[in-house]
Amino acid sequence: MDTKWTIDGMHSEIGFKVRHMMISNVSGNFGQFAAEAMTTGEDFASANFSFNATVDSINTGVADRDGHLKSADFFDAANHPGLSFQSTSVNKVNDQELEITGNMNIKGVEKSISLKAEFAGIAVDPYGQTKAGMTITGKIKRSDFGLTWSAVTEAGNIVLADDIHLNCELQLIKQ
Repeated sequence: MDTKWTIDGMHSEIGFKVRHMMISNVSGNFGQFAAEAMTTGEDFASANFSFNATVDSINTGVADRDGHLKSADFFDAANHPGLSFQSTSVNKVNDQELEITGNMNIKGVEKSISLKAEFAGIAVDPYGQTKAGMTITGKIKRSDFGLTWSAVTEAGNIVLADDIHLNCELQLIKQ
């Protein structure tokens, strides 16, 4: 029996971080997103995951930086308002770990990526809703998706690294 799970936006976060000036990390997240998983019963090893986020909801805590990220230098939100992921396969490593492979689409460019999921389990909340929790991590190269803006300081330091580290805390609600 197929089971549909939808994201609990109040208990989930879609985050990322990138090395800045090659000495520290800058973190951010997307405030508007949707995700669902279709499973056979409650077995996430058989899951089909889909996800999308609204680029205009990007938040790094600095309005000027957020505006730059929404511009054509990066996400080009005016022409590419969303980003998405659709799984193509799931590999169960063990009872707590999954490898999720799928197609990420950012700025009109689609690339296959692999993500790691740490499955925390299934529980019933105080309102009787069955929920599943997991942490999904991965790494992508922003240049693979046409996010190629770069700069170098007078001292020769690269301002922004190419690697973007993804960190998503998910709570899914069984429908």
